[in-house]
Amino acid sequence: MTALTLEAANKMIETGLAHARDQKMNPMGIVVLDARGALKAASLEDNTSLIRWRIAFAKAYGALGMGSGTRKLAALAAERPAFISAATHLAEMGLVPVAGGVLIKTAQGEIIGAVGVSGDTSDNDEIVGVKGIEAAGFVADGG
Repeated sequence: MTALTLEAANKMIETGLAHARDQKMNPMGIVVLDARGALKAASLEDNTSLIRWRIAFAKAYGALGMGSGTRKLAALAAERPAFISAATHLAEMGLVPVAGGVLIKTAQGEIIGAVGVSGDTSDNDEIVGVKGIEAAGFVADGG
């Protein structure tokens, strides 16, 4: 089992935030969770809204809990809203079925964590997460 290190998690955040600034996105909140769903690292830029970190956390936590990036969960919510509503209720730490929750995988496909990003459009949030994961040498799966 490949462990998600603090160094790798911080690289994901640093790269993601640098990309967001380069693209002039809104202030971002980024959360990195390990495979157990435990907080590995997090960062909030100045001027983020009050619950931005909770949205980012719930995107990452929901992706881990459902075993799928949140883009796929968004599609599932459109197809089966009652199911996603029930799953959201059961996910005690949250589940936000919009893009921006990205699984962190090894080259062999093992899930070792997830990144949740919130602050701009859901599509941009996902891009920020993907950039960070890839910069740390892992495979990103946004769903």
